[in-house]
Amino acid sequence: MAATDIGQIEAAAKQFRDDFTRTRAEIQKAVVGHTEIVDGVLVCLFAGGHALLEGVPGLGKTLLIRSLSEALTLKFNRIQFTPDLMPADVTGTTIVVETEHGREFQFRQGPIFAQIVLADEINRATPKTQSALLEAMQEKSVTVGGTTYVLEKPFFVMATQNPIEQEGTYPLPEAQLDRFFFKLNVGYSNRGELSEILNRTTTGATIQINRVMDAATILQHQTTVRKVVVAPHVQDYAVRLVLATHPQGQFATPMVNQYLRFGASPRAAQTLALGAKVFALLDGRGNVSTEDIRRVALPAMRHRCLLNFEGEAEGKTTDEIIQNVLDTLPKEVAKAA
Repeated sequence: MAATDIGQIEAAAKQFRDDFTRTRAEIQKAVVGHTEIVDGVLVCLFAGGHALLEGVPGLGKTLLIRSLSEALTLKFNRIQFTPDLMPADVTGTTIVVETEHGREFQFRQGPIFAQIVLADEINRATPKTQSALLEAMQEKSVTVGGTTYVLEKPFFVMATQNPIEQEGTYPLPEAQLDRFFFKLNVGYSNRGELSEILNRTTTGATIQINRVMDAATILQHQTTVRKVVVAPHVQDYAVRLVLATHPQGQFATPMVNQYLRFGASPRAAQTLALGAKVFALLDGRGNVSTEDIRRVALPAMRHRCLLNFEGEAEGKTTDEIIQNVLDTLPKEVAKAA
């Protein structure tokens, strides 16, 4: 790519960084702490992916997502997933209506027909209903009764789930997990953050979140993100990072061979590249570094790796194994002739 192209991308990076920062600031009017989680959700938005937030109830996952929807001029719908929710409750259904010409079939859109969709407690629903999101998330369209309906762009699903050890949850199918750009683990607030939460929520304070971006601006930023350059050696690092999670593979570590059943999919490599491009823009650069790749490795791959029986029995986490790969994989390596 020519130097002038790099210069144009770096010039666009300022507006991108400004909009990213303004959106983050609006969210943080309502959400105390969790800066890494907020940034992760915004990376998903600007990269054109979907976000999965996991944590016990009451940590602010839904509040974060609602706050983001208030900061954007986009159509927002919330779906509360429950065990009795049916696929048609998500996608919509065809009904018979009386018209002046007699009875006609009409399609009534479900809540999936929005630009921002909050799938709240997604793992409370049965796998059949969870799978209703698959086509929408991947193809940005919904098929009902043999007719395909294209969803309006940008289309962004943010799902929350409770830890799978909790009663009344259904683990998400691997095929659906793979369609989430990032999986973000939401932890507890610290002492200072809890005090600030009480100040904001128990004293009658009013929080006003302003809208800072519309659909056209988001789509423009998504286009800019994809123009960021990834040098061959950086791309090779991302590729090797993914391959290193494949048991018995060329780059697998002893820990991977011992504790993983399956490694990350090709979507993980795409996620590493796109997520890293967002962080490069935030740093004012038109090219990706290996540190950008490393920065997104955990949220990009933790849900795309599957522990084997031994890993589960010993209480290992995919985060530990991915961190082991990050600690041992060389940043550059000579290719075989």
